[in-house]
Amino acid sequence: MTTADPAGDDPGRSRSGSRPLASRFRASRLHAALRRRLGIDSRALAAFRAALGVVLLVDLALRARNLVAFYTDAGVLPRATLAEAYPLGARLSLHALSGDPRAVAPLFLAAAVAAVALAVGHRTRVATAASLVLLASLQARNPFVLNAGDTLLLQLLGAGLLCPLGARWSLDAVRRGDDGASSEPTGGTGPDRVAAAADRVASPATALPLVLVVVVYVSNAVEKLRGTAWPAGEAVERVFRLTYLHGPLGGLVPEWSALLTAATCGWLALLVAAPLLIATGGRVRAALAGTLLAAHLSMAFTLQIGVFSAVSAAALVPFFPPFVWDRIERAIAPAIGRFRSVAGRRFGGATASTETKSFGAVRDRAAAVVPVLAAVLLVALVAWNGMALGLVETPKPVASAADPTESGWDMFAPNPPSTDALVTATATTADGDRIDALYGDRVARDRPPADARAYPTARWRKLLTLLADDPEPARVDSTLGRLCDRADALAGDGRVASVSLSAVDIDVETGETRTETLGSRECRPA
Repeated sequence: MTTADPAGDDPGRSRSGSRPLASRFRASRLHAALRRRLGIDSRALAAFRAALGVVLLVDLALRARNLVAFYTDAGVLPRATLAEAYPLGARLSLHALSGDPRAVAPLFLAAAVAAVALAVGHRTRVATAASLVLLASLQARNPFVLNAGDTLLLQLLGAGLLCPLGARWSLDAVRRGDDGASSEPTGGTGPDRVAAAADRVASPATALPLVLVVVVYVSNAVEKLRGTAWPAGEAVERVFRLTYLHGPLGGLVPEWSALLTAATCGWLALLVAAPLLIATGGRVRAALAGTLLAAHLSMAFTLQIGVFSAVSAAALVPFFPPFVWDRIERAIAPAIGRFRSVAGRRFGGATASTETKSFGAVRDRAAAVVPVLAAVLLVALVAWNGMALGLVETPKPVASAADPTESGWDMFAPNPPSTDALVTATATTADGDRIDALYGDRVARDRPPADARAYPTARWRKLLTLLADDPEPARVDSTLGRLCDRADALAGDGRVASVSLSAVDIDVETGETRTETLGSRECRPA
């Protein structure tokens, strides 16, 4: 039996008295494994930044079509009604400072400017913070038009604020003169792998967006497994029976039970496999992320779910490993070269040499806080979603302030709806003609419930279905007032006398139809 020498010549320890070599080797391997799984390629961060900027612009463009309807006092939610329903949001939202469209429109423009700056990486941290504040303000202005995609976008922006999104492929990198760093392909072996590791950013901050995405998928999987439709393979078929959810191609999905059952089981399997996005790397991670991304993009064409698909696709970008970005970088190398040349002439002289010492010290202290803040947010993220799923007991202080179960990721879970939830919004002119207040075309005088139509946009759908579930008088009246103006504009003759709004529920199994009148209002004397 070998024993340690009293003088310290332990065969498992170096002569310098340092910890055992085997222990150091294991720690090094653990560190490398964590770096591979929780780190993000700097080019992936750049693509993630650009994707967030583009999604923000698309979201703003879609919202701007109903700027007056959703975000002003002339719309469906005047500030007084917002203050009654969500007093904190009314106090904190910049968009609620005024109910005039001329005051709200500049905030949309400011958000668009910030989104463009984020996409190209100009003053990236400032652009991300501005986008985060303006998006939170916009969402607080009208919570009745939001879905899970809006929540995810806000959280991704918050996570991105802590990451070095401007390290590559950005105007900031050109300004610093280091955008060409590590630009050679790094997906090989040996020295190339060392270069790949050097180009990967790993910290609690980079772990945050990765863990967030996995938590969303896992939470949704748990909720779906608690129902019966998803394990039985019936859920997707049930979803496509809901005409109010049909996207541009939703009505063209073939009614082939075997195909829809396979889609149900396949999507559920992807959700259950989501932890592999972190647990694995390389081609397995790339394949899983790519399959999820393709599934989300298919949803964009078949379901009316707003920006949810685009946000989900952007959220998957950081998971793609270095060899994917090597190929992309080779493919777009000429464009990158032109970008650096043009940006270098425009921004290359604007160096950071004018930065004051005091500002630099503040920035350094803030940078030191980021890993700690990210680690705290990681723990809070996992704990909050554990409470939302009922897997962790909610502490009394948390329960007294908020209910985690009201903010879970339960999209189409535990079972999809079995009722086609539609509305009829009928405007009557002074001549007795009847038109659809949402679309403007003529309808029958005795409009049957079966003539109920889907919704102009995903946000109108969210607003009206929530109103049908909870027809609060003030919100119903303001919605009818807005429908008067909408019908007037669609009719084009200013003769709309009244508008009525009804909720229509059609059972997709039995065909039974139930109609409930939500309210009616005179627009002007007939």
